[in-house]
Amino acid sequence: MRVTFNVTGLRFDIGSVISFFSQPWAVLNMTDCQAEGPGNMTPMELYEKLSAQGETVRALKTQKADKADIDAAVQLLLKLKVDYKAVTGQDYKAGCLPSDSTPTQDNGPSTGEDEDTVDPWNVSTSSAKGVDYDKLIVRFGSSKIDQDLVDRIERVTGQKPHRFLRRGIFFSHRDMHQILDAYENKKSFYLYTGRGPSSEAMHVGHLIPFIFTKWLQDVFDIPLVIQLTDDEKYLWKDLSLEECHRYAVENAKDIIACGFDVNKTFIFSDLEYMGMSPGFYRNVVKVQKHVTFNQVKGIFGFTDSDCIGKISFPAIQAAPSFSTSFPQIFNGRKDVQCLIPCAIDQDPYFRMTRDVAPRIGYAKPALLHSTFFPALQGAQTKMSASDPNSSIFLTDTAKQIKNKINKHAFSGGKDTIEEHRKYGGNADVDVSFMYLTFFLEDDEQLEKIRQDYSSGALLTGELKKSLIETLQPMITAHQERRKQVTEETVRQFMTPRRLDFNY
Repeated sequence: MRVTFNVTGLRFDIGSVISFFSQPWAVLNMTDCQAEGPGNMTPMELYEKLSAQGETVRALKTQKADKADIDAAVQLLLKLKVDYKAVTGQDYKAGCLPSDSTPTQDNGPSTGEDEDTVDPWNVSTSSAKGVDYDKLIVRFGSSKIDQDLVDRIERVTGQKPHRFLRRGIFFSHRDMHQILDAYENKKSFYLYTGRGPSSEAMHVGHLIPFIFTKWLQDVFDIPLVIQLTDDEKYLWKDLSLEECHRYAVENAKDIIACGFDVNKTFIFSDLEYMGMSPGFYRNVVKVQKHVTFNQVKGIFGFTDSDCIGKISFPAIQAAPSFSTSFPQIFNGRKDVQCLIPCAIDQDPYFRMTRDVAPRIGYAKPALLHSTFFPALQGAQTKMSASDPNSSIFLTDTAKQIKNKINKHAFSGGKDTIEEHRKYGGNADVDVSFMYLTFFLEDDEQLEKIRQDYSSGALLTGELKKSLIETLQPMITAHQERRKQVTEETVRQFMTPRRLDFNY
């Protein structure tokens, strides 16, 4: 007689279970689960265990193992999925890291064709309006920057919120209230942001985190570290080490031209700083020890054919989140919390970092996430440094800016003047209006432009003219400031040293 039972539609018999427990790997896995039940494991530990069990099932199938062994391994996989759902409130999805907070609704895999693609290397959407950021908040498990938080930042700083906050360009956060609590209690924090130098010339989209970070540094009066990931670009791009480092130095000039104070800001190249800072490298190693190959494959989509440099790189981007990576600034203190302003596509790095931080004795970094700066051709993708017509570069002349906007900027207007006057344009998909949202300071003027364009009173050509008149002087002024940045200035910013803060 065969005794059978069902688990989620799969049938197992007692012989299969006995066979399963006779396997050494099965006993080890079950022992782990018994000793470390779901209530005792973090979401990340459950995620890692699930990923490993999935690999076990795949290996058994590849090796054409006995059906009973495969069925039993699948049973354990299903049990782990149930445990994962119980602990996180989410269905397990390979490659989707558990969020910091339990979501209020199902965060399982989407089967819709409209699903946006957002990761550190790819951003795309089928919507002309761009990525659906409300859905992204749910997917990533972050928190929306609501009006209450904007108002609190204003109260705490005594300054009018930056236009990026007022307009929802920075739209999502992790633990910003905790940062404000600390600041109100006279506890310091520091800022960390970065740049991946893949070319000599930066475009206007690259300025967004630096413009906002400078405002944060000014209103809170705190230290700032800026990481130039020239090592990352060498690993991902067909570039030499020398090219990557040269791009880092050139990009540093554009960053410095944003107006940062050399006495409060440290800019560093990974290729240089890693070799001269034992504190930084020690933190890299700590992170590496606590993140498995399965985890980075799941988080970043790495494959067995990727070089090991890519697999280990996330630990390098994580390390600046910890103040002991900069002993010259923080005098060895490990309790100074970090706030990271960045685009939302960088969040996977810091979800990983936030999971590791308490396990190595550090505070989790807080984050402020920005939306993406759209390409001239539309909001379906980010601007690309490799396509000169998708971007307004910081090296463009006034004439080039005018020609690019007039020729390539996607319009939300109608096909004819008569139709446009009658029905109005769609500011939500018009790239010129999107760019003005980033760079035009006057809220009332921006709203009038929206209303006039939507009513048909303002034509597409006139809207583009407003953008040209906004960008030309802004970029010309940036170019003038950059000319004043000498090689010696760059060396000052990039030399490890004490800053004007007492720790």
